[in-house]
Amino acid sequence: MFTGIVESTGIIRNIEAVEGNIHFTLSCPFTRKLKIDQSLAHDGCCLTVVDIKNDEYRVTAIRETLEKTALGNWKTGDRVNLERCMVLNERLDGHIVQGHIDGTGIVKKIENLGGSHKITISYDSNFVTVPQGSITVNGISLTVAESQDNCFSIAIIPYTWEHTNMKYLKVNQKVNLEFDIIGKYIARLMKK
Repeated sequence: MFTGIVESTGIIRNIEAVEGNIHFTLSCPFTRKLKIDQSLAHDGCCLTVVDIKNDEYRVTAIRETLEKTALGNWKTGDRVNLERCMVLNERLDGHIVQGHIDGTGIVKKIENLGGSHKITISYDSNFVTVPQGSITVNGISLTVAESQDNCFSIAIIPYTWEHTNMKYLKVNQKVNLEFDIIGKYIARLMKK
């Protein structure tokens, strides 16, 4: 479980495709605190640390993960939002995030509002967003500012802009989305 509060960004150092899997080697400020078998959210996608060497660690994305996320678009040198799993005796500053990506969205518009940014994202799924509801974009716990069918906007404060990979997003770029877990359960119950 995660909170969607990004701890740091990591840099992709190497990408190796083996059969249907991709091994990503990354570096980050807390690499030396990691351990093998640890869960770590990468742009919101929970991946297991499988190897650590000096200041770099490796994770593996399998075919199913690659099909549901934007990880297949990563390139060497890209910055990735990172969050270690939450500790139960600490505050839950974001919202409940599982690290299980529901699908991807496409950045449609990035607006500089002079002190903040507004990003509009479209998606193609059965999930819904609601104004002031929770959404996780690339692992960042955010509040939906505006919501329409298969499209929503988020407002990004300067701190989040500077300390995550949001400032590197481009129009038409794919992003990872995890919809609010409570909303998903309610939607499922409503279908029954």
